[in-house]
Amino acid sequence: MTEPQFKITLAQLNPIVGDVEGNAAKARAARARAKADGADLLVLPELFICGYPPEDLVLKPALQSACRTAVETLARETGDGGPAVLIGSPWVDDGKLYNACALLDGGRIAAIRYKANLPNYGVFDEKRLFARGPAAGPVTIRGVRVGVPICEDIWLEESEDYENVVECLAETGAEILVVPNGSPYARDKNDLRLSIAVARVTESGLPLVYLNQIGGQDELVFDGASFALNGDLSVAAQLPAFEENITTLRWRKTDAGWRCDGPVAPVVDGDKGDYAACVLGLRDYVGKNGFPGVLLGVSGGIDSALCAAIAVDALGADRVRGVMLPFRFTAQVSLDDAAKLSKALGIRYEVLPIAPAVNGFEEILSKTFAGLPRDITEENLQARTRGTLLMAISNKTGAMVVTTGNKSEMSVGYATIYGDMNGGFNPIKDIYKTEVFRLSTLRNSWKPDGALGPSGEVIPVHIITRPPTAELRENQTDQDSLPPYDMLDAILERLVEREEPLADIIAAGFDAAVVTRIDRLLNIAEYKRRQAAPGVKVTQKNFGRDRRYPITNRFRDTGKALPQPDDALLSRAARGSAEAFEG
Repeated sequence: MTEPQFKITLAQLNPIVGDVEGNAAKARAARARAKADGADLLVLPELFICGYPPEDLVLKPALQSACRTAVETLARETGDGGPAVLIGSPWVDDGKLYNACALLDGGRIAAIRYKANLPNYGVFDEKRLFARGPAAGPVTIRGVRVGVPICEDIWLEESEDYENVVECLAETGAEILVVPNGSPYARDKNDLRLSIAVARVTESGLPLVYLNQIGGQDELVFDGASFALNGDLSVAAQLPAFEENITTLRWRKTDAGWRCDGPVAPVVDGDKGDYAACVLGLRDYVGKNGFPGVLLGVSGGIDSALCAAIAVDALGADRVRGVMLPFRFTAQVSLDDAAKLSKALGIRYEVLPIAPAVNGFEEILSKTFAGLPRDITEENLQARTRGTLLMAISNKTGAMVVTTGNKSEMSVGYATIYGDMNGGFNPIKDIYKTEVFRLSTLRNSWKPDGALGPSGEVIPVHIITRPPTAELRENQTDQDSLPPYDMLDAILERLVEREEPLADIIAAGFDAAVVTRIDRLLNIAEYKRRQAAPGVKVTQKNFGRDRRYPITNRFRDTGKALPQPDDALLSRAARGSAEAFEG
């Protein structure tokens, strides 16, 4: 007797937020592929028809209507006898807006499932956009009962605010869990996703299909890396990361339940994952916003070198332009290294000396500054002159300026607002300086699949080994005013990613004066970061959607051990009212 089979096509695709017709066309093409494979079901990512995350765009009635019309059109097309479709869409029901997944089959909308657990942390704001849906039972597709938890429905742990969707599905007869996701990339995220999926499979005993979208959307990058687990926790399939992929999985019914033995692609993570995310994020930001190409200041330093390599890998050398903007403090070695880098990458390269402009500004300001010593003001004039020239070329050509500051510099404010911070996008905004060095070394021996740049050494080794310098005054190096980057980044990681009190950081062995100074610099640079260009998120807490500190803010951590709360001061009535409120 032949084992029952159930074919599921996973469409790990790259939608564009707001491009309802374009996203529907992608779904239509994926269904044609699934039909050719003899699939029973095509699965598309979370909110695919509008793109994810739609943010407040999803509140527009016109977008809601366009999405519903597109889903209804796709539903009618399933009357051809081909595979059913699970597609994510915003959905209005009884005046409430839901994050929904629609089952399209037999020429109609056969079922709707709503997301029950709405994430409201980090980069997510779904509670302000969507109503919570109820935990519902499975949908039936070709006789198979399929549970459809949506993204966060498998992520949250037990709490009063948590709807155990998987438990409900298991109790109501689901045979397979199919989970559409919009899960953005962060370092080590693959391990976290897998651990969450393993926990749900262990609890339910059901196989699980985890479909994630791919592509860049502003600061977020979705890496795909979709996978499936059998009920015994073995890997049923693993799709590649950072690329679109359509794969049909053949599930067979065994005595132990449904099982699949599909393709297993290697997982891209660690430094390679971060680099691939930067490439994809820049590629999609440029492509989805319609820029013909990019330009950047090539200084001979490591940050601009890494950004240039990322840009070429993302767009191809013919769409990248490098501009060297030397002043009297620019060393000949910087000019030589910038030229070598540009030649190795094959990009257009030109040298525009800025002395006439900087000297002109200083002449204009000479009376106003009379009697005042030279200081950082004159250094900033150099950076702002460079920024002005790059923006002028951008205005004239339409190419977007790539800004090149790393996370270490942005943390402590070592960047000139309206100068080297000028630009439309920063691929290394969330990359600490120590990682800039690692990624530069990595790129000389490896590049991601699909990268458009040349193989081999593209960043001259001297750029990597030379002490970093802004070259805004004679014999300047970054370490003149900052601690060594390995120390700085270790402190910043504790301050920014972990939000550790100063006392704990000092207790871990860091110098108290250094920690206090870095914390002060971090706080006073908030106004700069608020005005910085968007950039790819790769850490657990990027500057932007993850970290939202007030600019006007007088709180400062004193560095003293935190006092323990005095519960004796809390009256019985106050304690009782708090408990009643929490309940």
